[in-house]
Amino acid sequence: MHSTTLVQAVYYAPRGRRRLINLGALISQRYLLPEDRLIGLIGDAGAGKSLLVRGMFPELVLTNDDEGVNVRPLPILADARDGFFAGHIYHLDVRFEMAFTQLWELAEAVRQAVTAGCTVVVEHFDLLYDVLGLNAACLIAVGEEVVVTKPTVFGPFPKELAQYAYDSLVYRKMAHSAEDLLSIVFPQMGFDPPTIHSDVRRGFVVEFSEKLDIDLEEVEKRVHEYISKGLPIAYYDENHILIGDELIYCSGPRLHMRRTSDIVNFRLDKELQYSPLRQTFLLVGRVGSE
Repeated sequence: MHSTTLVQAVYYAPRGRRRLINLGALISQRYLLPEDRLIGLIGDAGAGKSLLVRGMFPELVLTNDDEGVNVRPLPILADARDGFFAGHIYHLDVRFEMAFTQLWELAEAVRQAVTAGCTVVVEHFDLLYDVLGLNAACLIAVGEEVVVTKPTVFGPFPKELAQYAYDSLVYRKMAHSAEDLLSIVFPQMGFDPPTIHSDVRRGFVVEFSEKLDIDLEEVEKRVHEYISKGLPIAYYDENHILIGDELIYCSGPRLHMRRTSDIVNFRLDKELQYSPLRQTFLLVGRVGSE
């Protein structure tokens, strides 16, 4: 099977809940084997790890969401203490659980569950690895991109992927924040805000079914004006954010910079690109270094 010789697979970390869940389902179909007992995810809070897990394991109850945090004690810990694992698959978020449980106890419970033939899905796996002493059968890092690996005794190891995931996430946050500023600027100029999103490294792509007669220089200028104001960007609900006092629809409300002024080196490609396969026109925005 191709996944047994996989070095790494790299995907754009997509915008929005639905696309992240769909990517999780794809990763599960392509790279997970029935005998993979330990699945590790690495990435900062809000990067989308839990949404990937939802796509990979649709029936799994996550212990770090609003519905799961009240389940105490943690199922894997309770079963480890009883010496009998009632479930076939367990989830834990190491960063969250460290507020309640010592790392060595979490590691021992994971080790026992894996030995008993259970599957354990661990978020923030890099925090547990040194104590656990076991690498994951499938290791997934979520930063600007989603990197999927099938480690061997020669690696890759969690700290290698953690360095990438944490360092690169800022570009994804900047891109999402800049893209949402278009949702303010476009209506100001008499156009509907973009609704179809695609991806490009250190930037974003929005698609249109027809070529817009819009002054992209003016669009870029207005976005820069919002950036220079240093407006706060805040989560409002699962479908909206606040930029200053303006309520904006957003499919990924938890992944933004704190202020518009944190967006570095924003620029737009000044010509729309045509996609003959999708028959759409693409507007590309970029952030960060060239």
